[in-house]
Amino acid sequence: MKEVLVVGGASGIGLAVAMQLADNPSVQRVHIVDKQPLPEEFAHAKVDSHVFDLTEQDYSFFDSFRSIDTLFISAGFGRLGLFKDMPEEMISPYFQVNTIPAMKLIHRFYDKLEAQEPFYCGVMVSISGYLSSPFFSVYGATKAALRFFIESVNVELEKNASPNKILNISPGSIKGTGFYKGATDLTQTAGLASEIIANMESRNDLFIPQYEEIFRNVLERYHDDFREEGRRSYDYKLNSGRM
Repeated sequence: MKEVLVVGGASGIGLAVAMQLADNPSVQRVHIVDKQPLPEEFAHAKVDSHVFDLTEQDYSFFDSFRSIDTLFISAGFGRLGLFKDMPEEMISPYFQVNTIPAMKLIHRFYDKLEAQEPFYCGVMVSISGYLSSPFFSVYGATKAALRFFIESVNVELEKNASPNKILNISPGSIKGTGFYKGATDLTQTAGLASEIIANMESRNDLFIPQYEEIFRNVLERYHDDFREEGRRSYDYKLNSGRM
């Protein structure tokens, strides 16, 4: 990894990955693109901050990053709530931020992905893309779409004899991010950021944090009885204190 583009890197896990890569001596430049500029307290000599709204139709802005060899996409948002309480006008923005930008960016840099030279690519998806997630119905739908898109494109890359893959990072709840309106705390996200970078460097195609500890059993229960696991998920979120 020498030149990195982090989309959605002004906060949360995107910021954690960007800062760790900036501290890596082999990385020459890190470009952060977000709807908001990088906060001054995270200024770094090797980091450039760019402001771009991912809901824009014209993505030619990203043509100025053709020299990158690493792309990490972490832009996204979600709010716990019942589907009946979601304003109808919010449904489209969920897909316009969580799903479509990753597809457009991967399409824009597809020539690098299918080349023989190493190109490192990771996308923050979610465990919500693997199972029913009451109170996260639309968010989960955006992530499920992203999951299947990545899986499909990875097969296309493999069949085209490319050694590169898109890494699907599908965690559960992450502490130290602003996802639940908390403050970004890089000390809490440092471990996960390191694991993400290691999986990207290995050009793996899937990383589910805490898989053995938590999610293997969750996914097995879902496979055995998705209805009952959906009910369990509903009750868990209702009693989690996050509502």
